[in-house]
Amino acid sequence: MFSLQGKKALVIGIANEDSIAYGCAKAFHEQGARLAITYLNTKAEPYVRPIAEALDAEICLPLDVREDGQFAQLFDAIGQVWGGLDVCLHSVAYCPREDLHNRVVDCSRDGFTTAMDISVHSFIRMVRGAEAMMPAGGTCMTVSFYGSEKVVDNYNIMGPVKAALESVTRYMAAELGPKKVSVHALSPGPLKTRAASGIDRFDELLARAAAQAPTGELVSVADIGAYAAFLASPEASNLTGGVHYIDGGYHIRG
Repeated sequence: MFSLQGKKALVIGIANEDSIAYGCAKAFHEQGARLAITYLNTKAEPYVRPIAEALDAEICLPLDVREDGQFAQLFDAIGQVWGGLDVCLHSVAYCPREDLHNRVVDCSRDGFTTAMDISVHSFIRMVRGAEAMMPAGGTCMTVSFYGSEKVVDNYNIMGPVKAALESVTRYMAAELGPKKVSVHALSPGPLKTRAASGIDRFDELLARAAAQAPTGELVSVADIGAYAAFLASPEASNLTGGVHYIDGGYHIRG
């Protein structure tokens, strides 16, 4: 029904094959996209590089979004190899454990600042870098969660952080729409990833999600990847600014 043949896609946030970013990268590859994949640091590289090689990634470089200059180095390298980009996927989020497990009212300034910088502002920085490399248009995506709009037990400060992420998605979509650059937030239901494992009593959240979803099932990274691949395709070029639920209908429950 659609193809990404020849599209150049940057994927940020793969930790292992359970990562949402991996599901998206795999779907992009299967639809014909050329891939650039990042890994966090030298400790993460042995886990990510074999995945990049299995997906025939043409570029595999480090990116710690907290390090000044690494985004610029990444985009410079992509520019030298490809000359441009068509798709960017951002799947990065972090909050210090103590602040993540505290009440929102008890979140420290440093914890809040860290969570917002890594989870939200890094998406802004990614889109800013991609904009110059998408003269003919393109697609930028990030990953959110239903806790942005409703209170989800134990999600705590990441709820307000994801709300900010969805808000910047809408504003950047409005700003970049005239340039034919679309901006989206994917909102998957709960699933087991390394990042999610830090949430307190996460197994209970998974069980509730499966019970409440009309389909009765949790989503998979393949489900998310398939939706992301469609949004990256020319057939979705007139869509932008949305929060796209991929959760078996979980979000329609009160």
